Amino acid sequence: MLELQTVSTIRAQLGEGPLWHKGAIYWVDILGKKIYRYFPAENWLAERQLDQYVGALVPRKKRGFIVAMQHGLYSLNGLNGWLKPLVSPEANKNQNRFNDGKCDSLGRFWAGTMAQDASPGQGALYLLNEQRKVQKKYSPVTISNGLCWSLDNRYMYYIDTRTNQITVFDFNLATGEITHPQPLITIEEELGSPDGMTIDAEGDLWVALYHGGAVVCYDPRTAKLLYKIKLPVSQVSSCTFGGLDLDELYITTASTDVSLQKEPLAGRLFKIKLGVRGLPANSFAG
Repeated sequence: MLELQTVSTIRAQLGEGPLWHKGAIYWVDILGKKIYRYFPAENWLAERQLDQYVGALVPRKKRGFIVAMQHGLYSLNGLNGWLKPLVSPEANKNQNRFNDGKCDSLGRFWAGTMAQDASPGQGALYLLNEQRKVQKKYSPVTISNGLCWSLDNRYMYYIDTRTNQITVFDFNLATGEITHPQPLITIEEELGSPDGMTIDAEGDLWVALYHGGAVVCYDPRTAKLLYKIKLPVSQVSSCTFGGLDLDELYITTASTDVSLQKEPLAGRLFKIKLGVRGLPANSFAG
């Protein structure tokens, strides 16, 4: 029987952006302005307090990380290293912040934005290339969220949470162009809102359902629902595969606007060992 476990005692206000990297699980607390790192083998937890909202981080091939934050994209030289601003494509939108982001297989960083009050149509999806130049790739969006690529890199899957859909684009790996957006899967509102997303080694999509208390798995080739993992909390925000064999699904959650009497585990990081494996995280090439 599959066993859902909590990881550490950290309670995030808005946990997001889980990343497995070099034997550790990283995740962020967007509203708490923190990055966490936990080594399961050593039971060792560390954190980095920041001075602005932080939506996601990805490893950098050289060293450290690229971080999507409230005021733009930054380079972070190790968890406790210096933080250097790279580019702020929405410097004229003071009420926006970056949210979710990931690297494609050529090491370009894709990250999207949203209004802090989730006003409709205020966000966009951006690409940071290895020369550290940024391009707007898709807009308008409301809550730019989960994204990943098919195993053959022919398609990119993307979530703008307010649409309650997973959108599929034709993807050109060589150029980074995305074209022909089409709704792939629509999730009924009463089931929750699609949030963070990851893909497994079989090419199936795992999607966190915010206000839905679950992670669901779809086959994108047929749009068929394959699995549903129920959690003891309602605000499930994102997921990624980790562990030495990449066979553990790590799941972030939120505690904001939740009764802790009703949901005492809200905001915690969970993991569950599945009979399926994920893929290593791509690193930023620049």
